Amino acid sequence: MTVNHQIRLAARPVGPPKRSDWNFTEEAVRAPGAGEFLVRVQYISLDPAMRGWMNEGRSYIAPVALGDVMRAGAAGRVIESNHPQFAVGDFVTGGFGVQEYALSDGKDVVRVDPTVAPLPVYLGALGMPGMTAYFGLLEVGKPQPGQTVVVSAAAGAVGTVVGQIAKIKGCRAVGIAGGADKCRWIVDELGFDAAIDYKHGNIGAALKQHCPNGIDVYFDNVGGDILDAALARLARGARVVICGAISQYNATAPIKGPSNYLSLLVNRASMTGMVVFDYADRYAVAAREMAGWMAQGRLKARTDVAEGLANFPEALLRLFRGENTGKLVLKIADLA
Repeated sequence: MTVNHQIRLAARPVGPPKRSDWNFTEEAVRAPGAGEFLVRVQYISLDPAMRGWMNEGRSYIAPVALGDVMRAGAAGRVIESNHPQFAVGDFVTGGFGVQEYALSDGKDVVRVDPTVAPLPVYLGALGMPGMTAYFGLLEVGKPQPGQTVVVSAAAGAVGTVVGQIAKIKGCRAVGIAGGADKCRWIVDELGFDAAIDYKHGNIGAALKQHCPNGIDVYFDNVGGDILDAALARLARGARVVICGAISQYNATAPIKGPSNYLSLLVNRASMTGMVVFDYADRYAVAAREMAGWMAQGRLKARTDVAEGLANFPEALLRLFRGENTGKLVLKIADLA
């Protein structure tokens, strides 16, 4: 009997998730029924959005129910199949959850080719983070050549792609990241024009230095004080893309809203929230274009790998401590 080890949500976290907020369970792997296939999961995507999915309340997606396997994107290989479109040996990505094996009927599952890009890249630059960056920047931010694009959490899975696409589109890219190593990396390796270390120095002064004509597009992943500092430096007609607010996700006090919002009025600017799922019918088009950029060496991807299903609770917290660089994934199996 093959055993499937799983991690289920045991309690709604208050503040950062604790190990006691999870249940470690196991159950026998069921053979796929008609129209189903079985996936052996190799990599699980760790994303800041997972923290929001644990909360009860109205959002863009239903919360994970207590007792359910934790929701997560994942990549793996089909090992049994009764589905006409998925064969044994196919590599796939989908919402398989935090577990070793997953049964699927094929809905929202994508077949991927690990000879084109390593499997974890399909959870990062060619997956949901990459789609978020692509559509958030191009469809909501609408950058024009020569404009200045600023992105927070610039060394993370979404921010790295935002900055690189900005450069591809002929813009100046300024990244806000935590620590000298991350700032150096996004400039020297990814081609950002400038980096601001939010852990050292005055963010407002740094934005004034690196964005002397103001910010045309601000792509926000963090909220809080950094959002306020960016709002104070907007150029006329600027677009602010609200993608996430990682600085607020574990807050136990009420969410801190922007105090500099009147800058939107003064500068005739706009601030728009974006959810990547709204663009699902266009993922394939975006992925093809980004894969082309990767093949040309214009778009680079970096994967930060944690290992072991049992280490999921601690690995997830790395996102909120700013301890990851690039796309964070959890490796749970080796597949030939």
